Amino acid sequence: RGAFFGCKDLTNIKIPGVTSIGDYTFYGCRELRNITIPSSVRSIGNEAFKGCNGLTSINVATDNSFYTSENGVLYDKNKTELICVPGAMSGKFVVPSGVTSIGYGAFWGCSGLTSIEIPDSVTEIGDCAFQGCTRLTSVEISDSVTEIGCYAFACCGLTNIVIPDSVTNIGGSAFKNCTGLTNVEIHSSEIEFGRGVLSDCKNLKSIKVPS
Repeated sequence: RGAFFGCKDLTNIKIPGVTSIGDYTFYGCRELRNITIPSSVRSIGNEAFKGCNGLTSINVATDNSFYTSENGVLYDKNKTELICVPGAMSGKFVVPSGVTSIGYGAFWGCSGLTSIEIPDSVTEIGDCAFQGCTRLTSVEISDSVTEIGCYAFACCGLTNIVIPDSVTNIGGSAFKNCTGLTNVEIHSSEIEFGRGVLSDCKNLKSIKVPS
């Protein structure tokens, strides 16, 4: 846990045959450019790569039984959960079809991300999934999504958001401090809001809800 926390000048690392990468292991290693997960790794903790703003790719050994990677993005072996996108990701990102869950903090701090395309296969957007994506101005939430986690889009650059009628739960502070957010449209008539979902959205002008 936190083994290389804050090693801000670390540029590369070779991981031997370890079985677990704990929470916060590489947190704040902002000069780390790429990393390869060996076949022996069975678990990767939360926020293991948070604050790795220079990270361009996370690669996984092809014979790893628990994880895989595609174009430098980390997934579970079956590619149903998107686990981590490198911090240096920029522009538009298309979530592959077949992914059902965008995991905890998957895009956390990807400040260069401008738009995201979410396929119909996704049902859950996890806690802190897009937190701190300051240049993310638009996102289309598909009709298959049922749950949006706590702080999922906190501190993002969103200007408007449409919540489809499939969503039944929005976690606390999901859109907290989205200061550019002006319009929210909610299509679901049966939805549970956590505490402070739209807190500190100081430029919010209108909220449209079902009759």
